[in-house]
Amino acid sequence: MRKVNQYYIWVISLLVLSCGSPKNEKEVVSAMPVYKDVPYIQNYSIKYNAQDMELSEVHMDRNGVIQVLSSKGVLRTHDGQFLYPGILMKDKTYRPITDKNISGFTLYQNQFVYLDDKAVLSNAWAGSLYLSHDLPEAKILAAGDDFDFLISDGKALQFLSKDKAPWKEEIDDQVLEIKYNSAKKTFWILGTQSISSFDATTNTLKTTQQEQNLTSFALIDDKLIVGTSDGYFEIDSRTSKKIGETQKKLPANEITSIAAIDGQLWFGSSEGAFKMRDDGKFDYYYGKRWLPGNVVKHISQGTNGSVLVLTDAGLGQIVFEEMTLFDKAQYYESQVRNRHIRLGFNANLVDLDHGNIDSGRLSDSDNDGLWTTMYLAAEVFRYSVTKSAVALQNCREAMDAMERLFSINPVPGFPSRSFERSGYIEKLHDPDRWQHSNDPEWDWKSTTSSDEAIGHIFAYGVMAELMDNDLKDRAITLIDTLMSHVVRNDLYMVDFDGKPTTWGKWNPEYVNARPKMVGDRKINSSNIIGMLQTAYHFTGKEKYKEKAFDLMDNHGYLENLMWPMKDVAPAPDDADDWSKMLSESWNHSDDEMYFVGYWGLYRYAFNDTLKTKFKESILDHWEIERPEKEGAWNIMTALTGTSEFDLGEAVWYLKEHPLDMVSWDIKNSHRKDLEFIAPNFREQTTKEVLPPDERRVQRHNGNMFQLDKIGNDGGEEFSAGDIWLLPYWMGRYLGVISEPQPLK
Repeated sequence: MRKVNQYYIWVISLLVLSCGSPKNEKEVVSAMPVYKDVPYIQNYSIKYNAQDMELSEVHMDRNGVIQVLSSKGVLRTHDGQFLYPGILMKDKTYRPITDKNISGFTLYQNQFVYLDDKAVLSNAWAGSLYLSHDLPEAKILAAGDDFDFLISDGKALQFLSKDKAPWKEEIDDQVLEIKYNSAKKTFWILGTQSISSFDATTNTLKTTQQEQNLTSFALIDDKLIVGTSDGYFEIDSRTSKKIGETQKKLPANEITSIAAIDGQLWFGSSEGAFKMRDDGKFDYYYGKRWLPGNVVKHISQGTNGSVLVLTDAGLGQIVFEEMTLFDKAQYYESQVRNRHIRLGFNANLVDLDHGNIDSGRLSDSDNDGLWTTMYLAAEVFRYSVTKSAVALQNCREAMDAMERLFSINPVPGFPSRSFERSGYIEKLHDPDRWQHSNDPEWDWKSTTSSDEAIGHIFAYGVMAELMDNDLKDRAITLIDTLMSHVVRNDLYMVDFDGKPTTWGKWNPEYVNARPKMVGDRKINSSNIIGMLQTAYHFTGKEKYKEKAFDLMDNHGYLENLMWPMKDVAPAPDDADDWSKMLSESWNHSDDEMYFVGYWGLYRYAFNDTLKTKFKESILDHWEIERPEKEGAWNIMTALTGTSEFDLGEAVWYLKEHPLDMVSWDIKNSHRKDLEFIAPNFREQTTKEVLPPDERRVQRHNGNMFQLDKIGNDGGEEFSAGDIWLLPYWMGRYLGVISEPQPLK
């Protein structure tokens, strides 16, 4: 979601980019946009859970103390930090207050002021504030000026003051809230079907009846923002007349709380909280990424710049912190190293107990090779830019794992999907894919697919090009090892059983069996040409070049890979069943394979003529992907030297990505503020893609337009290694994201 006080500073400069030429060839100089990495505002949530009690109101005082009013008295926060929820517990700090029947409280001069069955009182000002009242059931309290207060028991109003005459009157409605307008010296009273104003200087009460079911309100400028059970409307506070129509195009329409914070409107609802942006759209805070529960009870401003969102299950403190993209990268680097390295692989943490990141286990994956190669490439880019010894060591450890994928199985040149200590197969995913190695202590995972293969070649190509140490030779060896296996086996990846794996097939007999509009024909052609070019570029072996040109000249692979993306579509009725299955909808895993493969396709092109064609193909693909605002694909497109690759959207992706990468449940399909579009082949659900922090945590192979993710709530934490660090460090290497800059 678009945060407050974001800083987008754009400069256009002439950069020398290594955009795909051999090292001794002149580099292309292009006018490229560059994002200047100055501090922006990143938000995250600190949560405090509560059970078996009703929660009603929350405030933070000038000392940073947070108190919550509940059915069990006044609570305070205990412990609690990002990713480590605290709890709300009974506040025993001051025993005399604990013993009172506190029924309401508010802030005055940023100090806590309490309401009980006898008085308005406070511990501030040396305890001198004590104003008796005669509404024993009073529960609503608002502070005015000069220690003036208006209270209510839901039926009557009573004005209390240190130096003004008291006032009391019944009201013909159920009072819900009272707010004070200091500029007008007026208290506003919200009832279920009325809005009243009380002038304390004249003891005048004016009431305007409303026809809607009112729920909450806030004051901003000269307007009252009034929530209902179905949207909100505005009232001119000077005339008490309604402005326009009731607004119903909201993330959730059943409004439960409204607050004006730093000139921005915050809404609580029965389905999360949302903030109105300057452009009239909303930032949506739903689910346990942000809130302990989704039924919002109260919203208030923290004195430290945070926003307090009280829910039926506890408190969500939304924190806004200034950082640069580099700062965010440093956090994610720690996240990966602390919790996501399994035997050198970039892995997910699973089986979490309701998001407890210390309760999970590292899991194997079908795509251990792919996710690790993407993280490995990120660390190579990082090392190239920073010469960080830590990044270099990360590369070495990941490379150890990647090399062992080849050596742990008996098939020459075949990369395993993964490996694990023996005896745990029955506890792992896909037990039928696991095989015993020659070492009785270890098992390896078979059936490796094409997405692993292209990931391998991408990372090794980056390493072979950018490293100036032993890792360069190790990378070239693995490129040659894998591609020799593929070429030797007639462009198939052949498993332990002597048969091609399901997806490791680049042979013309398989590829060209697919109708032209089926995406697999294009993707397999694009990938294998990029893989063969990479192998030739770094080994110099003619067999790779000869095979690539044979595919392009004699089997139509150049035509295949140049097929326009707009023409990728479902197979016709007379096609084979396999082709129909492959083309039921847009394949976002293919998008990932395309863009990862574009590094070798464009950068190591055999000649300038091909490079021009490959650039055309990449830009054609990028154009159709633009609605997704995918950070990695936009940054990868920059390698072609084009000056237009949606850098702003790539930076948006990087900024908007949540720091919390736990797989919390997400729901957006109910939202009335979104513009939905008709069902389509690409499975795009809305006109505009949602920000990453409003949708599920997902890798680059997911559909960015998926609106809901229900199930496994808080059961997994994703690694930032491939999701975020790859586009960031690639952007740094390509020079389109600057090093961190101070604000001037």
